[in-house]
Amino acid sequence: MEKHNYIGKTIEEAIKEAEISLQETRDHLIIHEKEIKQGGLFKSKKIEIEVIEKREVIKFIKTYLSTLVKDLGFHANIEVNVKEIPTYRIYSDNDSLLIGKNGKNLQALSKVVAQAVLKEVGESFKFLIDVNEYKQKHEKTLEFLAKKVAREVKESKVEAKLDSLNAYERRIIHNILSSNKYVYTESIGEEPNRCLLIKPKED
Repeated sequence: MEKHNYIGKTIEEAIKEAEISLQETRDHLIIHEKEIKQGGLFKSKKIEIEVIEKREVIKFIKTYLSTLVKDLGFHANIEVNVKEIPTYRIYSDNDSLLIGKNGKNLQALSKVVAQAVLKEVGESFKFLIDVNEYKQKHEKTLEFLAKKVAREVKESKVEAKLDSLNAYERRIIHNILSSNKYVYTESIGEEPNRCLLIKPKED
């Protein structure tokens, strides 16, 4: 992954230089302030920045993911959608094994790639990895479950407990029910036994 260095009297000047040189706007760049270069007796100090283009990170993730999946013994194609959050959809010769029980293998794969990006870029970078639209289908299943249980809690006024959800699944249900007028969600317990409660709101 190519990294570029720029120097300016201020950080804004250095960033402007990067934008002009790379022909990219600031929101498409990852910028790290490296060091302050001290000037001589009659020279003002300079600020140096290191810049990485986000499109380079997106390409790095696809290359790294392709190599990782191949090394794991899978034959796969990877499609990338970069409209909002970069999303990498894997279509392999054994999707179920790549996904794992309750998506555990997919979750582990995402963590490995995230660590590689953190090491390479120096900060976290938001992206999603999916296998044959598993996450999309799973999110719809979770949405159905959340709304169904929320209706039951609303009618019975008795809280419901949802077990065996990972942090990602709990967050999805939290978000789905965040604007619900009749119930609210609460996570309790410690990992790996943390669970989600759906509780009725007081009238």
